[in-house]
Amino acid sequence: MTEARRAVVLLSGGLDSATVLAIAKRDGYEPYALTFRYGQRHEVELRSAARVAERMGVARHVVAEVDLRLFGGSALTGDLAVPKNRSPTDMGEGIPVTYVPARNTIFLSYALAWAEVLEARDLFIGVNTLDYSGYPDCRPEYIEAFERMANLATRAGVESGEPLRIRAPLLHLTKAQIIQRGIDLGVDYSLTSTCYDPAPAGEACGACDACQLRLKGFEGAGFPDPVPYSR
Repeated sequence: MTEARRAVVLLSGGLDSATVLAIAKRDGYEPYALTFRYGQRHEVELRSAARVAERMGVARHVVAEVDLRLFGGSALTGDLAVPKNRSPTDMGEGIPVTYVPARNTIFLSYALAWAEVLEARDLFIGVNTLDYSGYPDCRPEYIEAFERMANLATRAGVESGEPLRIRAPLLHLTKAQIIQRGIDLGVDYSLTSTCYDPAPAGEACGACDACQLRLKGFEGAGFPDPVPYSR
């Protein structure tokens, strides 16, 4: 039996990252999960990430501390209000205040550093360009550019003879397709958390962009969303 290849999987505790972790395991990788406590207002997702990592049996789960509240600039790390009840048209226009400046670049850089230590060639991230809130660091051009940079800026990329790869298997899927893929792989979505502005006990608000996209996805896939909502 061949030894499983190691991979670093960015695991937020949300629907997309849980699905990506399941895909990495299906494809024969030994996943090392990386989660961030970055000062996010929806810190409930950290508990979700721990539950998902334990249920899916990752090789190791690391929670990195990087406090992006130092800079602010986002409704997720500052005092700005999280937009609620936006229409699909509104969600499709511009970059919302829930965008965290350079977040995916910071996260992928940490993942890249860990991948070098692990001698892993693959980094998995759950970005998606179809049902998302307009974040610039979720686009395929961004993923391609970061992969090029990773192979220029690391000893692993320069000396190993095998390129580093940024795996984004959800990039061109709708939320409904992502959910169907996850259900086919046995993902327990009741363990996940997506809401940007959850109640103190963790119930999802049902009105932020993330909740609306999630609910639309479950409706399109024909399954009830198993997480509790406050409304």
